[in-house]
Amino acid sequence: METLANLESFVRAAEGGSFAEAGRRLGLTAAAVSRNVAMLERNLGVRLFQRSTRKLALTEAGERFLVSIHGNLDALQSAIAEAAAQSSEPAGVLKVSMPPTFGIAHVLPLLPAFMAKYPRIRPEWHFENRPVDLIAENYDAAIGGGFDLAPGLVSRTLAPVYGVAVASPAYMSGRSLPTDPSGLAAYNGIVVRSPHSGRIRHWMLRNANGVEMAGVLTENIVVNDPAAMREAARLGLGVSLIALFDVLPDLERGDLIRLLPDWYADVGAISLYYASRTLISAKTRVFVDFIVSSFKTERLGHLSP
Repeated sequence: METLANLESFVRAAEGGSFAEAGRRLGLTAAAVSRNVAMLERNLGVRLFQRSTRKLALTEAGERFLVSIHGNLDALQSAIAEAAAQSSEPAGVLKVSMPPTFGIAHVLPLLPAFMAKYPRIRPEWHFENRPVDLIAENYDAAIGGGFDLAPGLVSRTLAPVYGVAVASPAYMSGRSLPTDPSGLAAYNGIVVRSPHSGRIRHWMLRNANGVEMAGVLTENIVVNDPAAMREAARLGLGVSLIALFDVLPDLERGDLIRLLPDWYADVGAISLYYASRTLISAKTRVFVDFIVSSFKTERLGHLSP
């Protein structure tokens, strides 16, 4: 009987078009994937790939074999992962990436309850403003928005992301409030430059009636981190368009005030990402379930603009 490693190496190589890409997804070297596939071919007595220095292509037999096992392989992996999760106590290092502002404010407070429930798991949490490659960088999971959902990854939505216009009471003292998003250009603007695209981030705002209008700020202050943008607004340096969950505590304390309360930007969602097509460890499975469940019961998971 073929080992799961041989079958998975074949499927991932077929999906990715190369042994190197399959190895990146599986956390193996290209040579290891090639050996697994060669062993599978020897055992089956057929050639599954046509190999060249430039291209890896399925043979006719390889195409038929891929169709016959592809869905069954995923089901087998899920069954093994579920059995492993139920039969062993979750343990080991849990490496997770998440954005600093969101992670520290909304995920880190969940850690005491998580560790009390799973004392043998050792969190290694990286707070960083970038989409990581879960497979190549050996992450168990990642939290964020705008990830490229590569083959073998799934996402679970944690919370919506709504952008709002804010400023400090001191900055707005003596200034008239804007009546619609076009009025934001009259104030000093605090904007963020995306570390990925290098562009200034602009948002389209809408109101409850569905009317849309661009919220364009002047570029008086440019930063590359949402926490810095929020702090600049708190210091009274101008107006910022920022995610509501990043400034919710400041709005509740009165350190910031929301301009244009009837207008917001629908930016997307914060999601939890993890690999689904490889064997999911018990530690990752319980982390996913715990975080998703926690966000369902927290106000953040149902935050309205």
